[in-house]
Amino acid sequence: MSDLLYFEEEEALRSAVRGLLADRCDAATVLARAESPGTDGPHDRELWKALTEGMGLAGLLVPEDLGGQGATHREAAVVLEELGRSVAPVPYLTSAVVATETLLGCGGGEASELLSALAAGRTVGALAVGLAVAPGAPFQGVRHEAGALHGELTGIADAAGADVLLVPADGGLFAVHTAQDGVTVTPQTSLDLTRPLATVTFDAAAARELTRDADAAVRRGLRAGAALLASEQLGVAEWCLTETVRYTKERHQFNRPVGSFQALKHRLAQLWLEVVNTRAAARNAADALATDSADVDVAAALAQAYAASVTVHAAEEALQLHGGIGMTWEHPVHLYLKRAKADSIAYGTAGRHREALAGLVDLQAP
Repeated sequence: MSDLLYFEEEEALRSAVRGLLADRCDAATVLARAESPGTDGPHDRELWKALTEGMGLAGLLVPEDLGGQGATHREAAVVLEELGRSVAPVPYLTSAVVATETLLGCGGGEASELLSALAAGRTVGALAVGLAVAPGAPFQGVRHEAGALHGELTGIADAAGADVLLVPADGGLFAVHTAQDGVTVTPQTSLDLTRPLATVTFDAAAARELTRDADAAVRRGLRAGAALLASEQLGVAEWCLTETVRYTKERHQFNRPVGSFQALKHRLAQLWLEVVNTRAAARNAADALATDSADVDVAAALAQAYAASVTVHAAEEALQLHGGIGMTWEHPVHLYLKRAKADSIAYGTAGRHREALAGLVDLQAP
């Protein structure tokens, strides 16, 4: 049975990460970066350095003998909760979770070398599979000829800030460094400004083979991404709920706090119940990954089938109940709504996961 409670070490990790984000990733800073990414690209490189080199968080899922922390998905989930709470513009989910898990599914010296580089935080990786692709779903690859890659892939999350891409081609998986000739990364217009998408074009780009079985490695990476995305969504939803409750206590109409109106109490109480249920689903998914449970596919599908709609609902309620100020660019609630909407299609939609869940538990539609 899954342990849904947080361990003492996990709460200590949460406190440390939250303190760092409070100092370096406040709402004004995130808004300023969204308006103008700056010379260091779409990601906050200084924040990433503090999280990785300073705290070692990029290597949580990497074994100690490869330079990582040898921790579990439970700890990574706690980090993602806090990053979601701050909509932090860092590639933690795509590099420290999805790319790392994909490499762990490859084996071999090339993959081990890359894992050590990702664990150190000085190298950022990204899986070159569209952000909307669900675990087990077909994905697009490129052509491999004479040790080089040719083709184009779209909708790649955080590719603009990645140092190395894990690229499926002709059934295999290859590592490609983005700084070399033959690789062009073109930013796409993204709804979520804190997790940008890009089109990647390969024109005889040199590549190193990681594994001949891309399907298994990619599926492992996407499954971990879907399962732990629920923890990020939980962080987004918790911020929306907390800030909305705080604001409705402060905002007055007819000489009364608007939060005292019965209709708003009911809406916020319902949202609280949904967020609590999301926490249970997210913790279950993280624990299933950490313990390599036989039900990990069920846990991941269940978490995404539920968390996506709750997070969007929480962000929409936050926007509406903040009134006019919530509609302004200066208030950060729009960042949370955009992240919630983008996350609702990341690694498969809720509908796609419900279909997968029905098949896993043998509950087919009539």
